[in-house]
Amino acid sequence: MDETEERLAVVVDKPRTEAVIDELAAEGVYDADRSVREYDAGSVSVPVTAVPETVEYDEVVHQVGEPRLRDLADHLRERGWTDEEIDRAPASWAVLGTVVLVDASDAPRPEEVGEALLALHGSADTVLARGGISGAHREPDVRVLAGEGDTETVHREHGTEYAMDLAEVMFSPGNKAERARMGEVVSEGERVVDMFAGIGYFTLPMARAGAEVTAVERNPASFEFLLENVRRNDVVDRVQPYRADCRDVLAREDPATDVTADRIVMGYYEAHEYLDSALGALEPGGVVHVHEATPESLVFDRPVDRVRAAADARGRTVDVLDRRRVKGYSEGVAHVVVDVRVE
Repeated sequence: MDETEERLAVVVDKPRTEAVIDELAAEGVYDADRSVREYDAGSVSVPVTAVPETVEYDEVVHQVGEPRLRDLADHLRERGWTDEEIDRAPASWAVLGTVVLVDASDAPRPEEVGEALLALHGSADTVLARGGISGAHREPDVRVLAGEGDTETVHREHGTEYAMDLAEVMFSPGNKAERARMGEVVSEGERVVDMFAGIGYFTLPMARAGAEVTAVERNPASFEFLLENVRRNDVVDRVQPYRADCRDVLAREDPATDVTADRIVMGYYEAHEYLDSALGALEPGGVVHVHEATPESLVFDRPVDRVRAAADARGRTVDVLDRRRVKGYSEGVAHVVVDVRVE
């Protein structure tokens, strides 16, 4: 194709970019060899190989110019980076709505990495450098590398919308498959307790699948986004939110307000400290999903042993259903999940 040849693109509202790319890819018409480009103040043009039949768009336009630079390395070379410097550039990052989240701590000139990522992702307007997560409320440490500096965004994933402010609440892109999976394992009308709900990471896909979810979160900022996301995803009638310590919610003894569950999600790396509270609310035959940051030498033995010990203390038995690695957590440490049925 001649580099000046016109190429098709569809114009969509900027906030829909992620969802539209997924839909176009599913239809087989997304052109990954070209960039998403700004079209006007509120919309972008997304490249396609043919006019889509199943995806909603505003209009079809033509893009003129060369195919996009294919990766971050190409963009950095254009900025004069040497191969040695490029080797120190980040190998991965996450696009969350209009924000790119990246760990550029090893890069020689992080701000240039930010500018290159904006050039690579036309739907984004801000690049944030990701630091650690700290404090009882799991608060993120981020700083603006490039762009407008707007840390609020709406991320769309497997049909679920997550509104968030990445300067105030954590969001782990590496948990994407686990979030989708939780929407697949629940049944219509199943009673679920999400003990560390955050902004609705697991609550939302489970509620969208028909589960009745008690969602508990004590971080005030996360809780406000949880409420917004429950409304945004139209699951108000299936989610009971509490801003509290999950142990306090599960410890209530009034039969009129007692919380019991067929399934409990413990999406927190130190979840073992809360196992007794979880098992106290879990019905016989119920399932608990326990997340943990585990040293490689102890995967999966430590989380399973901890669940067994907590069950033994209550005179209950455990059947391990599944064990999964979600992602790397840090050097020599893995984020794992074990699913167990407790009789």
